[in-house]
Amino acid sequence: MELDAANAIGAGIACIGMGAAGIGVGSIFGNYLAGAIRNPAAADGQFGRLIFGFAVTEALGIFSLLIALLLLFANS
Repeated sequence: MELDAANAIGAGIACIGMGAAGIGVGSIFGNYLAGAIRNPAAADGQFGRLIFGFAVTEALGIFSLLIALLLLFANS
């Protein structure tokens, strides 16, 4: 029974990464918006970096979800 409890605890800890990804996405878009308001002419030049940062942050969140699901449902 201890192994099942450890798997559940590990999956819960791995899910922290999904919350951190949400915080990261909010930070990325918030900083982009603040920069675009201050300098609208440079906003178009930074849009590619915005999308890349969003993609990398979401990929890390999905990776943490994958780890959590592997911990929960992998046969050990």
